[in-house]
Amino acid sequence: MPSLAALLDSSHEVTAVITRPAARRGRGRAISPSPVADLATEAGIPVLTPESARAPEFLDQLTELAPEAAAVVAYGALLPPPVLAVPPAGWVNLHFSLLPAWRGASPVQAAIRAGDDITGATTFRLEAGMDTGPVFGFITEPIHPDDTAGQLLGRLAAAGSRLLLATIDGLQDGTVLARPQPSDGVSYAGKVTTADARVDFATPAVHIGRLIRSVTPEPGAWIESRWGRMVLGPVQLTDHTTLKPGEMSATKSEVLVGTATSAIRLGRLTPPGRRPMPAADWARGVRPEPGTVLG
Repeated sequence: MPSLAALLDSSHEVTAVITRPAARRGRGRAISPSPVADLATEAGIPVLTPESARAPEFLDQLTELAPEAAAVVAYGALLPPPVLAVPPAGWVNLHFSLLPAWRGASPVQAAIRAGDDITGATTFRLEAGMDTGPVFGFITEPIHPDDTAGQLLGRLAAAGSRLLLATIDGLQDGTVLARPQPSDGVSYAGKVTTADARVDFATPAVHIGRLIRSVTPEPGAWIESRWGRMVLGPVQLTDHTTLKPGEMSATKSEVLVGTATSAIRLGRLTPPGRRPMPAADWARGVRPEPGTVLG
């Protein structure tokens, strides 16, 4: 969204917007267009929603549009060589990592989960490989100790939109050059699944904290419990070491859960069929017995 808004406000002509087809979204799971499609429609820009980037009719549409360059942000599908060849200046991808680190679908989540201190955004020319193309430019962004994926992505999306616009400007006036990515420091970040977001209290507290922050808000960290599946928000690390992994200690003001190292203090959680609430409020309602194991 910020990148499309920046391009619409620039001197460049946006001839069309390509986005994924309408899908089920929100709590009601109603079929609706993507936010990018909504913004393009409001601006009077044609919207293309091919089922596949390999569809012949999509290549025909793109060829007819004859774009000089194409900007890509989180499209989520590989583009075939015939499509990549259409714009003379190429496809400029905005990726939310410092390439070649964290190539792939979930660079922000991977950086938080790995405990990285610094990340950033990179613009590069798309080619057939997975995020392997030559780099135009980059920006850096610190990862704060309490950052969730949603918060970090929000900052990167805003700063990255300015980087993308500067790259498109540079391509137009010939002031930017694409340079090959380094061969060292390559890492990959695959798509995060719901199964990946399950919390295991038998792992160290610091790893649990990073995992939860990396999947907040989507897909959301979760556990199975005697009360059903619960979604956990970010937690705080403590120096309490008397609780076994998964063992709860609930008071009027806090809920602690043991891990493989020290206990964590639960923040907000979402019980089955209810809205998010402070963990202490939930515990006062269910009154767990001392020694109850969570998860």
